Amino acid sequence: MRYGMNPHQAAHEVNGNKPLTVINGEPSYINYLDALNAWQLVIEARDAVKNPVAASFKHVSPAGVATTGLLDECTCETWGLSVTENNSLVSAYVRARDADPKSSFGDVIAVSESVDHEFAEFVMRVVADAIVAPSFEPGVVAKLAAKKSGSFLIFESDRKYTPPEWETRDIFGMRFEQQRDTSPISATLLGREEIEKRQTVDALLSLVTLRYTQSNSVTLAHHGICIGIGAGQQSRVDCVRLAAAKARTWWLRRHPTVRELNRIDGMTRQDRLNWQIRFAEGAMTALQLRDFTLLFGPEAAEDFLSTSWRDAWLTSLTGLTLASDGFLPFRDSVDYASEIGVSMIIEPGGSIRTPEVREAAHELNIKHVETGLRLFHH
Repeated sequence: MRYGMNPHQAAHEVNGNKPLTVINGEPSYINYLDALNAWQLVIEARDAVKNPVAASFKHVSPAGVATTGLLDECTCETWGLSVTENNSLVSAYVRARDADPKSSFGDVIAVSESVDHEFAEFVMRVVADAIVAPSFEPGVVAKLAAKKSGSFLIFESDRKYTPPEWETRDIFGMRFEQQRDTSPISATLLGREEIEKRQTVDALLSLVTLRYTQSNSVTLAHHGICIGIGAGQQSRVDCVRLAAAKARTWWLRRHPTVRELNRIDGMTRQDRLNWQIRFAEGAMTALQLRDFTLLFGPEAAEDFLSTSWRDAWLTSLTGLTLASDGFLPFRDSVDYASEIGVSMIIEPGGSIRTPEVREAAHELNIKHVETGLRLFHH
């Protein structure tokens, strides 16, 4: 390996039987962790939802996960695409990357299907560090290998690889073993309640995503996209708040006021995206607001300071599915979920306060599903 967690740490592989082969580049320890987690996520999600899946991974958690599907006008504008409905692999990754494009900058891309030239062409246009896929069409590896001055990481995964039943980890001189989490994620976890097909896809995609997201974690899914992922928080309600903040930003980026900001000559796509995100969030420092005003004009600055258009637009974000990797310990998560357009909550249940949580969901007209399955990941 190039190095361990940090450049001053040496590292090397131990196990010779590998699920991934390095086709190009020299991975670090973190690159391997991202690639291994991302690959497990997309292939398991693909089996659960019966559609191709893509993920954008950063620091051992996904920034976005999505199936193939509809590309809305905002997504097409942002990423320079001309089609609005597309079942190609590109649509899955674009939807995943667009969920949180600020976090996806310099990501590890994971896809459940073979990479074709159309997908490779799109990857060449974005800032990414690596890709993991089950195979590559002829000529694709050579094309991708030229990215990042030849250092772009390409992992080829083995779809037939069978992982060992027990996993081992060494920490500070102690060695631990545990059984690999192989509990199936399927529609049977959702019980007998009548759930729309769209919500079933969102639910299964969310549950698999949680399995490979640093705990505590919460996902918000919408039409086959995890548009908000709150990961690695100590408090469950903070996971909900973080996921909600990301989902709100995703939705506000679709408002005409954000989409129609002046285009500045010479400004990169990522710089424009970052300004749109700050503008949508309503969060800028005094210096950023000064620069924003110089770039986009005083009228845009007035829109930034206004809250009315944001509040009105957010009321139209509805039908979200919230999934939690652990039980909701208090009704505060449900109350917060009701304010961000959640219509279904999926959680393990089993808390002494689960009856209170269940009652809160009923009171707020939110479907509440208890899976009995905790999905912690550390």
